[in-house]
Amino acid sequence: MQTRQTDAESQHRLEGKHIVIELVRTNDLVLISALEALLTAADIGHFVADGHMSALEGSVGFLQRRIMVEASDLNRARQLLIDAGYGGDLKRD
Repeated sequence: MQTRQTDAESQHRLEGKHIVIELVRTNDLVLISALEALLTAADIGHFVADGHMSALEGSVGFLQRRIMVEASDLNRARQLLIDAGYGGDLKRD
């Protein structure tokens, strides 16, 4: 039996049993690298979604990549980026 997703769940991507949420969406590869370094140093699990889409777009850079974090780490990740001066790059709710 399949259950219906709530509105909140439908906005989040399910990975196994973990709910992951989009933290940042950008096509700026330097920004992605900097944010990944910050998240890694803070031991916050994350991954870059759509990173391999450049094969389809021809490396033009118009498809944005998304940095995803687990829902349980979202507040900590957001605060980390705000403290580091990247608050303006965070996805707006």
